[in-house]
Amino acid sequence: MNYTMLKVLFIILMSFSTYLLAEHPQTQKLIDQAKKETGEITPQSLKKMLDDGKYVILLDVREVEQRAEGEIYADDHYAITRGSLEFRVLNKIKDKNALIVTYCRGGYRSALAAQTLRKLGYKNAINLQGGLKAWTKAGYGIDTGLGVMKLYK
Repeated sequence: MNYTMLKVLFIILMSFSTYLLAEHPQTQKLIDQAKKETGEITPQSLKKMLDDGKYVILLDVREVEQRAEGEIYADDHYAITRGSLEFRVLNKIKDKNALIVTYCRGGYRSALAAQTLRKLGYKNAINLQGGLKAWTKAGYGIDTGLGVMKLYK
């Protein structure tokens, strides 16, 4: 499969996931509340922090099979599914004062994850606004395991 075909397949998968995650009004209310409580960081702000060498822990809360889409590269990166977050994070991330940026595909599950982290005592947990989709839409690369790839609009 060539590089162009991989890009097309990735874009199709990302677009289809939005359709599958159509929110129920009550679910959207929970997500909005989580975003209000924890705040969000834009892809541009996160990229600048990473480029400037700021210490940031990235926490990918997508399901295992979704991680094949690629991930945002950072020196300190963890992958813990949203479903197992409460059970695993306390053993993985010890510094409750560190800046932790949660992300998923669209920024919904990761907003709930950031809220959960705050409830667990992590003072600086924040959600990546728009998730991996917003990151790639901004033109930033993702690590696919085959190297860093940029998707173009």
